[in-house]
Amino acid sequence: MERKRYEFFLKKVGNNVRNIRIQQGLTMEQVSNEAEIEYRQLGRIERGEVNTTIISLLKIADALKVEVSIFFISE
Repeated sequence: MERKRYEFFLKKVGNNVRNIRIQQGLTMEQVSNEAEIEYRQLGRIERGEVNTTIISLLKIADALKVEVSIFFISE
């Protein structure tokens, strides 16, 4: 049960990252370059495949010019 809860959370955070990036009209390459993280890693984060670090999420938030807390909002 817990595992599914964790997987859901990772996918939700990843979807939020992706949606914000797309709303801003940015490519994964642009965001990964600005955030100084690997392009493939950003893809894994957006798909909810990895439990990324808080620092990586902060770098992505800075690249997107948003507060990191927005990634944790569930709609």
